[in-house]
Parts: sequence; C-alpha cells; structure tokens
Amino acid sequence: MTPDIEIYDTTLRDGTQGHGISFSVADKLRIAERLDAFGVHYVEGGWPGSNPKDIEFFAEAKHRTFKSARLAAFGSTRRKGIAAAADDQVQLLLAAATPVVTIFGKTSLLHVREVLQTTPEENLLMIADTVRFLKQHGRFVVYDAEHAFDGFKEDVTYGLATLRAAEDAGADIVTLCDTNGGSLPAEIADITRAARAGLRVRIGIHTHDDIGLGVANALASIDAGATHVQGTINGFGERTGNCNLTSVIPNLHFKLKKSCVPAESLPLLTELSQFVDETANVRPNPRNPWVGTSAFSHKGGTHVNAVQKVLSSYEHVNPASVGNTRHVLISDLAGRSNIVMKARELGFDLSKDAAHLTAMLARIKELEHRGYEFEAADGSLTLLIRRVLTSEPPPFAVDAYHVSMRSEGAASVCEATVKVRVGAERAHTVADGDGPVNALDAALRAALITFYPQLQTVRLTDYKVRIIDSTSGTAATTRVLIQSSDGASEWGTIGVNENIIEASLQALVDSLECALVRKTRT
Repeated sequence: MTPDIEIYDTTLRDGTQGHGISFSVADKLRIAERLDAFGVHYVEGGWPGSNPKDIEFFAEAKHRTFKSARLAAFGSTRRKGIAAAADDQVQLLLAAATPVVTIFGKTSLLHVREVLQTTPEENLLMIADTVRFLKQHGRFVVYDAEHAFDGFKEDVTYGLATLRAAEDAGADIVTLCDTNGGSLPAEIADITRAARAGLRVRIGIHTHDDIGLGVANALASIDAGATHVQGTINGFGERTGNCNLTSVIPNLHFKLKKSCVPAESLPLLTELSQFVDETANVRPNPRNPWVGTSAFSHKGGTHVNAVQKVLSSYEHVNPASVGNTRHVLISDLAGRSNIVMKARELGFDLSKDAAHLTAMLARIKELEHRGYEFEAADGSLTLLIRRVLTSEPPPFAVDAYHVSMRSEGAASVCEATVKVRVGAERAHTVADGDGPVNALDAALRAALITFYPQLQTVRLTDYKVRIIDSTSGTAATTRVLIQSSDGASEWGTIGVNENIIEASLQALVDSLECALVRKTRT
C-alpha cells in the first residue's frame, strides 16, 4: 500500500554532522539495516567521494539486500562551467550504484552570487544538467532545494524557477529545505503551498531545529501538501540538529492519521531510538518526546492519583504504542498513589490502605530532604520498599573498609580493603584500582563473588557525582548515582554523605544487593 507520507532518513549523512556524532562503516551498515527493517522508505548513506568512509560504505552496501528502503547517495549539482558528465563528483554518485541519488542546488540568489559566485542563469543550468544526466542513467532523483525558504523570501520568481528547472529535467521529488532552520511554521506552510501551486512534481520537506521548530515546520509543510519528509533519528544533525523522525513518525500516525511506516513498526520506535543512540555512543535524551524515559513519567502526587484512575488523564497515548513504558517517579513531591504504583511497577503488592504506607512515604521524603534522589535510583528504591515490606535480612553486610592512596614515582596507587559478612561467614579482601572508588568496587566484588558467583555478570555502566550544597566547600554533601547492568536489565542506586568514598560505597552496596534481590525475585 502506498503511504500517505514517505520517510527519508538522513541519519547516516546529515546526522553525522552533529557535534560528537560519528559512525564507523560497520555502524552505518547496521543502522541502515535497522532502518530498513523498521520500514522507512529511503536511507541516505552519505556523500560518495567526500571521505573514504562513505566510499567504503557504498561499496559494502552493494552486497546488502534492503527489503523496504531504497538506498540514496547524496551530492551536489555539477560545478559551474562544466558538463555534468565531466564532473568527478557527479560520476562518483553514479559509481555508488544506489537506486536513488539526492542532489542539492541553490535556491537563494544570495548564495548563487556570493557563495557559488556565478550567474542566476548558470545556476539554473547546473540544476537541470545534473538532474537530466542522472535520470539518463536510470536513477530516481530527489532534488533538495537548499535554502528554499530564504530563496522564496528574497525572490519568489527566481526561487520557483530553480524548482521548475529540476522538475523539467525529470526530478522525481523536489524537497524544500529550511537549511538554516530559521523559518516559522506559517512561512513554511505558505511557501509549500506556493511551490505546490507552481509544480507538478511531488514536494518534500527538510527542516532543521535551530529555533526549536524542526518538527513543527515539517508538519506544517505536510499539512500544506508535502508528501515526503526528511529527518534523522533522535534529531541528530548540525548545530542544534535536524527534524527528529522519532517525533514526526508518531505524530503522523497518531495525530494526523496519515500512513507512513508500517503500523506494526510503531511499537519498535523507542527501541530504534535507543539503538541509534547506543551505536553513536551517546546518552539517550530522557526528555525526547514519545521515546524518552521521561515521556510518560509522572511525579506530582495529584498527577499520579489521576493516572491511577484514568490513564488518559495525563497520557496522550498508551506508552506501549511506541514501545515506551510508564514511569512513576518518587520524590518529595510524591503522594500515596506514587508509592502504590511504583511498588507495583517494581513487583510488590502494596495496598493503598496498607498501614506502613504513610511511614514509607515519610521515609522517602526525609531521605530526599537529605539529598537522596530516587528518580534515577530505582534499585535503591526497590531495596527501601523491600526492607519495609519484608523481614528478610540483607544478603550481605559490610563490616569494615579501608581505602588508601600512595605515590610511586609519577604514578599513584589506590588500594582498598573490605570485610564482608554473609550469614555466619566472613571474607576479607584487598584490591588495587585506578582510583579509590574503583579499588573499593574491586575489593567488594572480590569478597562477594565467592558467595554469589552470579555477580560476575554485573558491571557499572555509569557513575555520577554531584555536590548538593556547594556553599559548604569541601565539607559539602555529595550525592553519588550509579547505573548498573547484568546484561539483561539496568538499575540505578544512590549514596549520599559528606564523604565521597562513603557515598560511593552506599551506592555500590545497593547496586550489588539489588542485583541479588532481583535474581531472587525472578
């Protein structure tokens, strides 16, 4: 079935222009395959000839079979004063052997005269010659009209002439690009309508997020008649980023009721977002709409109480529809409903009228006042609830520890000693580390693995330190947050103390105890 809106992903090209974003060839191939499986219609692989990595990517991609997506190579129109057939860059686009070629050209007279330093007439020839040459070689051609909206604002007649040059030469899609990301939705809609009225070819939209309107502008253009939208997963891109496809896709499906990717792919959206972040080695943005961990989080007591009664009271869709989950956050703003729902989320059957509920809530608020923060420490929260609801002793206890650091020439050596007790048995271990916390972690694990071999799979994935009351100087209270994983799931734990080593030990102990408790409960 032909979709209402085609999705064109440029994560592998435009997305890699974002600060801190880089993919290996293997990364790009893996992402391309995931995008194809998800159901996007075009995957832009890069600019052949711009760098060795993109050349290698297209060479490898020739041997891959894509089920739903068509691979696109990206480049520019021919250079001024030279035929397209004689332009090395255009020849490299053909050599990439992709079914789709996307080229960009100038719409703005400012760019024609000052950047290309050529005449308006030559610019029109550059567009037409390149499109016609690629079509003669059997390519599906997407023409990206760079700075289209700025060009229309400068001179609407010339702006439209550039688009017609591409259309008359055989372009299959003409994409309007808000290249500097500075246009407003009303401007985007008006110019899209003007382009539609003056062209027969399909219209696409490519927006950037420089003023925070990348997604809004894309939707405004679609509302005005565009049927092809370009963007990146998680909004990766130059400066503040590109139009975020993880927002556009569900907005098209759920809000505008327009078909794009297969409906059965929507529950995989959050997983796709996380996969691309992990491949890029960046921390996921928890505040990303639809797919972020905070997208369906509830913190205020009155909000949680309402959600407990009617989910739609504070949720615009079911989180599972995009593969996300509901999170009840626990803090000093929490009410009784927060505790009940969070306990159920963690696997505890806690009645709202339970006698210990008030005491549990008071304890959480007391700890938050002292600097604890349970929003990112579900592991420590699990242990707190467990300690209230059960009389089971902890799986181990730390009886004593010692951490020291000494200098050995240009290097320093950190050493930790830990004494632990498991039931009636005891263990005493010593370990070195790259720092005091690393040494303490190593000594604690060495002591416990003898009793609990399953802890060998547990590793720390993140360690954060925050000074809570900085006005106290070096005597300030320190909050340590640790993220841990056993390969199958993740959990966070927290420690708070004036001594950073003590705070770290609290979080480490909770991390390992939570790992053992989670194994027991499952």
